[in-house]
Amino acid sequence: MSGIIIYKSKYGSTEKYAKWLSEETGFDNVTTDKADINKVASHDVVIVAGAVYASGISCLSYLKKNINKLKDKKIVVFTCAASPYDEKFFNELVKNNMKDELEGIPVFYGRGGFNMKAMSFTDRALCKMLRKAVSKKDPKEYEIWEKALMEVDENEVGDWTDKSYLEPLIKYLNEV
Repeated sequence: MSGIIIYKSKYGSTEKYAKWLSEETGFDNVTTDKADINKVASHDVVIVAGAVYASGISCLSYLKKNINKLKDKKIVVFTCAASPYDEKFFNELVKNNMKDELEGIPVFYGRGGFNMKAMSFTDRALCKMLRKAVSKKDPKEYEIWEKALMEVDENEVGDWTDKSYLEPLIKYLNEV
């Protein structure tokens, strides 16, 4: 079985997972902007990995654009976010992103990281506004993503990447 990992990483967490997954599977990995669809389509398994930004999965534009050339492939999506896994959040994420031609594609989740200093000006400004809004709430009432947002100071780096998040995906690949 041949496979490839296509990923889009803005701040490094997804890239780290793609490299770990490559080590575990022997599959090559390449960023979405360098992924030639003809080379990608030559593989049996296509893993598309991206982070969650504003409730969207960053790699899905590549997948949507090329889905017709990949219909006969085993496609898997891996996504990561700064928040710990939360079933409600994950189910909403899948429901909102895996529609139409993407419906039924398995999605796996890993926790990523958070680094305000590495963010673009726009992302940093949005996070600051969001943190300000969340700070007005009672911390006991925080959603899991709000707690994650608030637990890292602007000057700290939170890195929660962990190879163990890949175990369910690797198990799935071994069963197909």
